[in-house]
Amino acid sequence: MAISWRVLAGRIPTWLRDHDPGLAATRRAARTALVMPALFALCSQVLDSSTMATFAAFGSFSMLLLVEFTGPMVQRLRAHVGLAVAWAVLICLGTLVARTTWLAVTVMVLVGFLVLFSGVVSSVLAGATTALLLAFILPVTSPAPLAQLPDRLAGAGLAAAAAMLAISLLWPRPAADPLSAPAARVCRAAAAQLRTDASWLAGGPDAPTSRQCEVTAGQAATAAADLRTAFDAMLYRPTGLSSGSRALVRLVDELTWLSAIVADSGPPLEDRRDCDADAHAVRRAAATALDEAADILDAPRNPPDALRAALVNLRKAMDGMELRATHRLPVHEPKPGTESEVRAFLETLDLSFRAQELGFATLQIAGNVDLAAAAERRSWPEQLLGTEPGALTQPLASAVERAAAHLEPRSVWLHNSLRGALGLGVAVALADATSVQHSFWVLLGTLSVLRSNALNTGQNALRALGGTLVGSLIGTGLLQLIGHHSTVLWFLLPVAVLVAGIAPAAISFAAGQAAFTVTLVILFNIGQDPDWHIVLLRIEDIALGCAVSVLVGLFFWPRGAAAAVDRALSAAYTESARYLAGAVEYAASRCSIGCVPTDAPVEAGRQAAAAARRLDDAFRSYLAERGAKPVRLSDMTTLVTGIVGLRLASDAVLELWQRNGGEEGERRIEPDRSEARLTLLDTVGRLADWYHGLAAGLGRHTPVPDPLSRNPDEEARLVDSLRRDLRDDDGHATATAVRIIWTADHLNAARRLQPSLAAAAKPSDPA
Repeated sequence: MAISWRVLAGRIPTWLRDHDPGLAATRRAARTALVMPALFALCSQVLDSSTMATFAAFGSFSMLLLVEFTGPMVQRLRAHVGLAVAWAVLICLGTLVARTTWLAVTVMVLVGFLVLFSGVVSSVLAGATTALLLAFILPVTSPAPLAQLPDRLAGAGLAAAAAMLAISLLWPRPAADPLSAPAARVCRAAAAQLRTDASWLAGGPDAPTSRQCEVTAGQAATAAADLRTAFDAMLYRPTGLSSGSRALVRLVDELTWLSAIVADSGPPLEDRRDCDADAHAVRRAAATALDEAADILDAPRNPPDALRAALVNLRKAMDGMELRATHRLPVHEPKPGTESEVRAFLETLDLSFRAQELGFATLQIAGNVDLAAAAERRSWPEQLLGTEPGALTQPLASAVERAAAHLEPRSVWLHNSLRGALGLGVAVALADATSVQHSFWVLLGTLSVLRSNALNTGQNALRALGGTLVGSLIGTGLLQLIGHHSTVLWFLLPVAVLVAGIAPAAISFAAGQAAFTVTLVILFNIGQDPDWHIVLLRIEDIALGCAVSVLVGLFFWPRGAAAAVDRALSAAYTESARYLAGAVEYAASRCSIGCVPTDAPVEAGRQAAAAARRLDDAFRSYLAERGAKPVRLSDMTTLVTGIVGLRLASDAVLELWQRNGGEEGERRIEPDRSEARLTLLDTVGRLADWYHGLAAGLGRHTPVPDPLSRNPDEEARLVDSLRRDLRDDDGHATATAVRIIWTADHLNAARRLQPSLAAAAKPSDPA
């Protein structure tokens, strides 16, 4: 028997690490199992106040098990102070309105909406949503004289004080963000691949082998896959929240896209191309910048000077490559006569374009890393209100602006907030009408199973009822075995709390519901004769709450995130295609001196970014929904990442022409560049039309257009125009010629996205 116990004791930690990554749930559960029973015993047995005991128990359960703030310890303690103040306000409000049914229902709807919707402002508020709702649900479902308010506040205050001591002294949480480490690994793996590929292309006795190139490429792909897996598995995904959170969201998508670019730009291992020293220099500078970005991700409070210096060097390397690329274009040769000759001309700058694309993506990624680190260095009030680092607007104005952006009919966050608030309001009314004992059980049932669509709400309702039934049977059996020895319940309470904290993450939602039911059964029978009849009444209460959730889910946006993500994808591709067209129109006006330059499409860029943020909200809700998905997760990820690629191509074109808007030397000759300009506009017109067709197909569930193929005639016209019109007095190509080719390359990159997007958009078997 002793050996069996030792074997079991050795297997439990392994099982926990496998089912609870990072032991996050175990950490929260262990703290709660120590603090909650101790506070309950102090208030009920020593201070002899059942009211204080109830609020201390549920307050500690909420503040320790349902909340886990991130960041340095000082920030976490400040967040807990803010949570304690919010609990005090909500307890006072709930106590004041609880005795009048219509007022309780109305205020429940308002409080529920404000709490749920406030998560759009910052990750601090989003992570505390359930804890804040319980602070109001508990008093509003327990009408009592105002004379009990001091005891209620005292119980919650004890819970808050104990929670702050527990998080700082009992198994403190690591300060690092859960996405930072895998993102840093992607940066380092991509940097290693860039250096290896550059060394292989440069050749020489110390050059790596093709096998080494393959190994580093595999490591970079694995790191990118691990990052995406870590992001998809997060309990509270950062979405539409604070500056740092949004920067991390963009970073995940951009690193996924960077990995695709790095993989696509890897050298053909069967032969070496002509050496392009400038392109290799850009790759190495990008690798250095990625390494510095990884260091900042590992230690965000370190000074960003090294990262910013690396970005300056990367920019210089890109500028030098662009300047010297003019000597690589063979514009002095005769006009090509075949498609292969046209393609060979355009591919002359292929290595430099790949390096330019990689460099620009690295600049974007490093900028987001710098922004995320700056967000970590903000004051706590600025973090609470989600203030942009270095923003000129006041913190409150920034929060109001962000919230107002989601007050529009397509916002998934708005839908979920309204659905949750109405469900809780109906539950309060139903609990009062049926006069159930401990009516907060009804609201707990409503809150625990309400999801973003009717199907998943129904599935969770069945799981909640099943878990409650199993927990009730276990609780009934325990009470029957214990009989009048209620002291045993004190020893069982910490074990029940521990299991209730671990089970939802490590086993299942139903297991967590069963364990939570057992915990409450024990809690309500401590200090009195055990009564198993109370257990049976809890099943009725939970059933009422589940019924409310199902009905509300059926009447309010029953299709949930699946429908919202389709609409968001459609809008994001529409806006991104419009942005790409605007960027190329701007480029075309700059490359033709006789043409009046157009304004940069800044507003189109803002609209595309806003549509991408709404898509991100919908996609995170889609990931959070349990059950079968109407679209395979891999296909949905491909469609979402395609938006990143399309927007980065637009950003790159715009930045390319804004940074170099025409040289004085080119203004002297003033050649006719209309052919090149019209070719770019024709190409982007066809591309934009295709993406608009994709958007329409995604929004209406209709077939999407077939991917576009390369157009040899357009390429020949472009090459002919470049040879004829874009040479300087010495017969070399001008910098404008290089930028035109790179613009065409960015458009070609957007075209190469189409086959994978078209395949992902086709109907498939649900995952």
